[in-house]
Amino acid sequence: MLDFSDTDFFSTELKIDIDDAKYAVRGGSKGKRLRYFLQNCNNATAVQALTTLWEYRADYLERTGSDDPVINSEARIMGLLERLSGVGVETSKDRAIDPTPKVNKKTLEKIKADLMQVTSLSPQARGFAFEKFLKKLFDVYGLAAHAPFRLQGEQIDGSFQFGSETYLLEAKWQGKAIGVADLHVFHGKIEQKAAWARGLFVSTNGFTEDGLIAFGKGKRVICMDGLDLYEMLDKNISLVQVLEHKVRRAAETGSPFARVRDLFLS
Repeated sequence: MLDFSDTDFFSTELKIDIDDAKYAVRGGSKGKRLRYFLQNCNNATAVQALTTLWEYRADYLERTGSDDPVINSEARIMGLLERLSGVGVETSKDRAIDPTPKVNKKTLEKIKADLMQVTSLSPQARGFAFEKFLKKLFDVYGLAAHAPFRLQGEQIDGSFQFGSETYLLEAKWQGKAIGVADLHVFHGKIEQKAAWARGLFVSTNGFTEDGLIAFGKGKRVICMDGLDLYEMLDKNISLVQVLEHKVRRAAETGSPFARVRDLFLS
C-alpha cells in the first residue's frame, strides 16, 4: 500500500471513509480493508479506485527510483480495468504489452547468482536450497508458487498455478540422470490428486533416454532439466513462455520432455 496515510488518501482521492468498521470485516490493515472494499463495491467504483491507486503507485516508483517488483504490472492492471469496465484501456505508453515479458536485468542477474550459489553448496544442503530457488523463480514470473509440503506418506516439493491448472513440483539435484522409476513415482502422486492436477519434474542432470521411452506418452507430467534452466536464464526467455511451449509440445506429441533449445533456439 506504499506510503500514503489511510484517511487522507482514501477520503481525498477516492472519497471513501476507509476507517468505517464495515471495511475491516477481514482485518484492519490497509490492504485487507481495501481488498474488502473492492470486493463489495460496484465495478465503476472499483475502476475509479484502482485507476487512482495505479497512478499513485506509478508516481511513487518514479519519485523513489524503485524497480517495479511485479512482473508485467501495467498489463495486468490494465487487463483488470478492461474486464471491470467492459472497454479497452490504453497503457500509459499507448502500446501493446507483451503478456509474457522478460525480467529486468537486475532481477535476472540475481536469479543467476542464486542458482550459482546453490551449485556451490554441499550435496546435503543443495536439495533444499534448490527447492527454495525454484519457488523464487516461479514467484518472479507470477506463478503463485507454494513451498514444499508433506502429505501422509509422501513429500511434494511445491506447487504453482499455471493458467487454470495447478502443477505439483518434483525437484531433483543429483549426480545422475532421472530414470523411469522416479518418473513413475511422481506421476503416481499426480494421479492420486484432482483430475486437473498436473506435474513439473525438474532434474538438473536430465533424464535418461531409456527412462523417457519407458515412461511413455500421454502423461500428466512435463519435464525440465538443468540445461533448460541455464538457457532460459542466459537468453532471458520467460518461464511462462517455456512452460507454454512445453505444454503445447506435450499435447502435440505426447512426449513429456522437450528441450528449451529445440523449442526456442533451433
